[in-house]
Amino acid sequence: MITVLRLDHRSGRDARITTHVCLTSRAFMANKVILTGDHDKSVINSVNQVVENWGGDFQIEYSDSYKKVIKQHKKENYEILHLTMYGKPIQETVKELDKTKENKLIIVGGSHVPGDVYEAADWNTSVTTQPHSEVAALATTLHLMNNGKELENTFTDGKLRIIPNNERKKVINNE
Repeated sequence: MITVLRLDHRSGRDARITTHVCLTSRAFMANKVILTGDHDKSVINSVNQVVENWGGDFQIEYSDSYKKVIKQHKKENYEILHLTMYGKPIQETVKELDKTKENKLIIVGGSHVPGDVYEAADWNTSVTTQPHSEVAALATTLHLMNNGKELENTFTDGKLRIIPNNERKKVINNE
């Protein structure tokens, strides 16, 4: 089980990036995203609509406290992976992750990451040590954790499905 914790969502300002964190999580085989910060029902509804239309067993939830989420996941023996450009390189961390089969909580930052997040994490890890998108870091991390299996993953239970085509868009309705 892979859960992604999105810290400090701000309604209006972060709606697009938070939605992309959720969509990337789903497409790259995470099971759930938990949002903290503002309780933004429009993001939650948007992601649920994608799941309904495109399929998959993916959940999105809201919590009013990132501390409660981390504490609960630690209690359930999840390993905590915090994505930060200040951490140990992902190519080193993923070797350690491969040795364990524990459930993972991946923490994706927001406008400010409190110091206790760094302390709570089993791994503070970076995808490059340069400023970049948390969506790119999440996608790269999930890709490495899944050994690329998400590239072959299909969601067969959705209303819509893309048929790969080199010349044009081809979307079929499964209903």
